Amino acid sequence: MTGQKKLPVGLDDFRKIRENQFYYVDKTKLIEQLLQNWGEVNLFTRPRRFGKTLNMSMLKCFFEIGTDVTLFDNLYISERKELCEKYMGKYPVIFLSLKDVDGLSYEEAESAFVQLIGREAARFSFLRESTKLSDIEKKQYDAFSVIKNGKYWMDKGFLVSSLRVLSQLLCRFYGRKTLILIDEYDVPLDKAFQHGYYAQMVSLIRGIFGQALKTNEFLQFAVLTGCLRISKESIFTGLNNFKVYAADDVRYEEAFGFTNEEVEKLLTDYRLQNHFWEVKEWYDGYRFGNADIYCPWDVINYVDDLSGNDKAQPKAYWINSSGNDLVKRLIEKADTTTRDEIEQLIAGNAVEKRIRLDLTYDEIDQRIENMWSVLFTTGYLTQTGSETNGRYRLVIPNKEVREVFILQIREWFEQVIANDRASTEKINRGFLEGKTEDIQQELTMFLGETISILDTRVRNEEKEIFYHGILLGILKNNSGWAVKSNRESGNGFADILIKPKNPDTGIILELKYAHSINDLDQACERALKQIKDRGYDQELREDGRNDILAYGIAFWKKRCRVVVEKI
Repeated sequence: MTGQKKLPVGLDDFRKIRENQFYYVDKTKLIEQLLQNWGEVNLFTRPRRFGKTLNMSMLKCFFEIGTDVTLFDNLYISERKELCEKYMGKYPVIFLSLKDVDGLSYEEAESAFVQLIGREAARFSFLRESTKLSDIEKKQYDAFSVIKNGKYWMDKGFLVSSLRVLSQLLCRFYGRKTLILIDEYDVPLDKAFQHGYYAQMVSLIRGIFGQALKTNEFLQFAVLTGCLRISKESIFTGLNNFKVYAADDVRYEEAFGFTNEEVEKLLTDYRLQNHFWEVKEWYDGYRFGNADIYCPWDVINYVDDLSGNDKAQPKAYWINSSGNDLVKRLIEKADTTTRDEIEQLIAGNAVEKRIRLDLTYDEIDQRIENMWSVLFTTGYLTQTGSETNGRYRLVIPNKEVREVFILQIREWFEQVIANDRASTEKINRGFLEGKTEDIQQELTMFLGETISILDTRVRNEEKEIFYHGILLGILKNNSGWAVKSNRESGNGFADILIKPKNPDTGIILELKYAHSINDLDQACERALKQIKDRGYDQELREDGRNDILAYGIAFWKKRCRVVVEKI
C-alpha cells in the first residue's frame, strides 16, 4: 500500500503524528467546543484507549505559546480563523499525564508524582534567569529542581502547592494565565486502591487539585481526563467551577473515539472497505451521548494488521491492553440474580440498572450494584436508548467485549470445578460404573451454579461446544485417565474418548443440544445411534479395550439427560 500514510499504532503525541505524516482522524472541533462552552475546570470521563491522551496533546499543541501553527493545517480548527487568531499559541501550558504514577507503596507513588512534576517544570528552565521574576520567585522555581540520590525531591508541602506555584511563575513570565491539562487523573487512585494506600493518595491529590484548580488566580482553564468520575466529595471538594462530561453527555459525544463515518473513510483510504462489517461487529457498539462510537485503538490496530495481511482476523486489542479484572470481580461476586443478568447480556439482551457516575474506589466492592456502574464507565458495558431517572439499559457493546465475558466465565467455572472435588469425583465414578442418575444429578447442579455463555441465536453445534468444555473441565481432574477430545475414530470424530486406568475399559461420550426440554430423551438416543453408526469405539478396541460404555448426553439450557449402553 505504497503512498498511504503510516498508521499511528500506539502513538498519542499530536506533534509527532502531524510532523511525521501519520494518519490522523480530525478531532480539533473539541477546541472550538471547549471555548464555546467555557468551563474553568472540565473533566472528561471515557474508557481507556479512546483517544483521551491524544486529544490532550492536541490541546497543548494548539494553546501553548511558541506552537507550530502548521500542525493544524487542513484541519477543522484551521478554518475558524478568528478563533485561531485569538487563542492559538497564546497561553503557557502545564501538561501532566498521571498514567505512570504508580508504586507498591505510597512513598513510591509520591516519588513518581514528584518526578513527573519535576520533569514538567524542567521544560521551563528559562524561568531561572528571567528578569521578570523576583528573587523569591526564582527560589520557588529552584525548588522544582532539587535532586537527592539522582531523583527530583520535594517536601510534602511544596508538592501539594507545586502546580499552583508553577502556574503563577508562568503567568508572571508571560503575562498570560496558565492552562493546566491533567490526563488520566484517576490512575494513581486506582493503583493506590489496589496496593492499599488509597486514603493517602486521595489526600495528596485533593491537596494538589485544591490549590491548582480552586481559587487559582493564575489559571485560565483546566482540562482533566479519566476513566472514572471520582466522587466530588472525595477529591474535588469545594470546586464550584467544575464541569463534568461523562459518556452519557450529548456534549462532546464525538470528540473521543471514531464515528461510523470516520471508520468508513479510514477503511476506504486504505482500500479495506470490504472489512467494514467485521470491524463494526467487533469494535462498534459504544454509545456516547446520542452517538454510536467505535474504539479507536481497536480500529487502528486492525487496519494496521490488514495492511500487512488482508486475511488478518479481528483480535481483542483493547482488552489485551486494559486487563479484565473488573469482569472477573463481577463474575466472582455474582449471586443467582446477577448470573442470570450476565447470561442475558451475553445472549445480546439488555439489563436495566441504576448507575452511579460518581464513586470512590473504596465503594466499588461494597455492593455488587456498584460494579455495574464501574463496568459502564470503563467500557465493558454501554447504554442503549436513553437514561431514565438514573436507570440505564446496559448491553455488551461488541464481539470483542463479549469474548472477554466468555473467557472470564470459563476461567471462573474451571475454578469452581477444581474446588468441588466431591462432585467431580462422583461424576467420574459414575462414568466408570454406568451410574447415569449420579452423573445427571451432579451435572445439573454444576449447570445451575454456572453462568451460561450461550447465545440463543447460534447453531446447536456451537452450543454443544459450551457443554463440551464443561465436561472436559470435570474429566481432566482425574489424572489417572487419558481423555481425548474430538478424537478421530471409526468414520468420524468422537466428542470425548476416555481411557481409564483399567486397560480393558473404555468410555465414549457423545453430546447433543436438545431442541426443547421434551427432546432430551430423543437427543440422547440420537447420540448413542451416532456412536454405533460411525464406529467411535474403533480406537478403543484397537487399544485392546473391549469393555466399552457409550454415553449419550443431551443438554437443554441448564438441564441434562444421560443414558448409557454397553457396546
